[in-house]
Amino acid sequence: MSERQILDADELRRALTRIAHEIVEGNGGTDGLVLVGVRSRGVPLARRLAALIEQHEGVSLPVGALDITFYRDDLTRIAHAPIVTKTQGMPETDDRTVVLIDDVLYTGRTVRAALDALTDHGRPRAVRLAVVVDRGHRELPIRADHVGKNLPTASDEIVHVRLVETDGADEVVITRPEGG
Repeated sequence: MSERQILDADELRRALTRIAHEIVEGNGGTDGLVLVGVRSRGVPLARRLAALIEQHEGVSLPVGALDITFYRDDLTRIAHAPIVTKTQGMPETDDRTVVLIDDVLYTGRTVRAALDALTDHGRPRAVRLAVVVDRGHRELPIRADHVGKNLPTASDEIVHVRLVETDGADEVVITRPEGG
């Protein structure tokens, strides 16, 4: 596999800062906003966005972590014994604007599962989607409201959003098979 860096740490930081501003602007402020990260990398991304919003707006937003494992339509394909973590500390979502946060938007199936899981926690007024990378190849009619980088890809390529919290470094890379 060959690997190419798409965003370095500084470019990722700028993309997240832009997304944080867009979230506040799109909501008309911070009232009623809740950030919910999709496990696993969506959670540290949600925390970073909340910190950026607090830094710029002076408001601490509630942040939740959503485990979508049992809501996936490909559960039997991803692992024989998937690792499930309990959704804990989910903030109140009823009648609030929830921003779902994930690292990469691809087919849309993860987002569909997250929407199903989210409804078990309440009935939001609205749900928005923020992703670091939108790589195309949608299989479902889902689009992101806030995107750090649109990255057209081939279906055999893999996009990795690496974060200090989970991977020891901040970057976005794309890997492709040798000779591809």
